Amino acid sequence: MNFTLKQLRYFVLAGEHSSVTKAAELMYVSQPSISSAIHHLEDVTGLQLFIRHHAQGLTLTSQGWQFFRKAKSLLKEADELAQFANSLGKDVSGNLNLVGFPTFTSLMMPSILKQFVERYPEVDVHCDEMHQRDLIQGLLNSDYELAITYDMELPGSIEFLPLMSLPPYAVVCRDHPLAERGRVSLKELADLPMVMLDWPMSREYFSSLFLSQNLAPNCAYKAHSLGMVRGMVANGFGYSLFNTPAVSNIALDGSEFVALELEEELMPLKMGVARLAQQRLTPAGNAFIEMLQSYADQLLGGSGMEAKKLAS
Repeated sequence: MNFTLKQLRYFVLAGEHSSVTKAAELMYVSQPSISSAIHHLEDVTGLQLFIRHHAQGLTLTSQGWQFFRKAKSLLKEADELAQFANSLGKDVSGNLNLVGFPTFTSLMMPSILKQFVERYPEVDVHCDEMHQRDLIQGLLNSDYELAITYDMELPGSIEFLPLMSLPPYAVVCRDHPLAERGRVSLKELADLPMVMLDWPMSREYFSSLFLSQNLAPNCAYKAHSLGMVRGMVANGFGYSLFNTPAVSNIALDGSEFVALELEEELMPLKMGVARLAQQRLTPAGNAFIEMLQSYADQLLGGSGMEAKKLAS
């Protein structure tokens, strides 16, 4: 359709006031300008938008009323878009859509989000959690500006900013025979019952650690949530492997587990921020990355098992 937002605005005002004269007064233009815009819209749409009453103004037709509602909605969105564009590059405001890998969103994102909204109250933040494949697709679809995730199977069109290196470690219940050891080897764990975090890519990563040592884990139990794995480990069903920031050793039911370093030199995962490589970040996006970097710096004060900042 060959018409402009200005012509739509003239039409909507005339429809709201049932008057070309009133629309012209409000827009500070001549009456012929309003009439011309309405005639043009009727020509290009093939619709009769108004019934003209001699000396008594205009009445929207049934088709005109439907077109009026759509046009008014479009003009509202156009105004919001203009305001949004005006805010970009100036203030830290607007919408910020985030997505996180589930291990991060439950453990660290609530406290980070709280700090962020307190510092930047003009930002409307929305945070989802997804597994890696869905998370990547959400970035590619531009559903999210930033993703907080691991460096696992990211395509070339996604840029990754590493924040922390997270080496794998073992977790066992408080009264487990290995609980007082502090360090343990995969060889010692291999034959023991394991509670596997059964997520795409996660299970392959943990299995690959054993494979790198020519071992195979004894996957006695599988769980589909981090909370369930933590609870099963804390209640003595078996050990598990994690590489999340160890912010707590308490399961949801209040039972506790113990973290043990692994003796082998194993491949860590990098945790960081992923985004579309060609997409320019909003001020809110940049501000959130700065806050994540501060969070990573704070974790350096903990044990090496919790987080090791990357040199790069």
